[in-house]
Amino acid sequence: QVHLVESGGGLVQPGGSLRLSCAASGFTFSSYTMNWYRQAPGKERELVALIFRTGAYTNYADSVKGRFTISRDNAKNTVYLQMNNLKPEDTAVYYCYAQGFDYWGQGTQVTVSS
Repeated sequence: QVHLVESGGGLVQPGGSLRLSCAASGFTFSSYTMNWYRQAPGKERELVALIFRTGAYTNYADSVKGRFTISRDNAKNTVYLQMNNLKPEDTAVYYCYAQGFDYWGQGTQVTVSS
């Protein structure tokens, strides 16, 4: 069965960086588009970034373009989200998602605050 485990979140000051990881298992990772979503308190979950199977195509929400980079290592069944120049409005629980499966992991909390 599908299993996704996010890690790498934490407390960081504005302007800082974090690298999130998502370890996947239970499906053929390299065959699926992977996504990062986030959900802030009182807000709906929103798509942050996605990456196609081979990594050849990526797309980002306007709010994170130029600051976040999604990547994947199909040999390690892992997808990453490098987050630079973090802002307080980036504070949220971040989730990875395998497109096509009805499954969400536990997420990882990112808090940007001075």
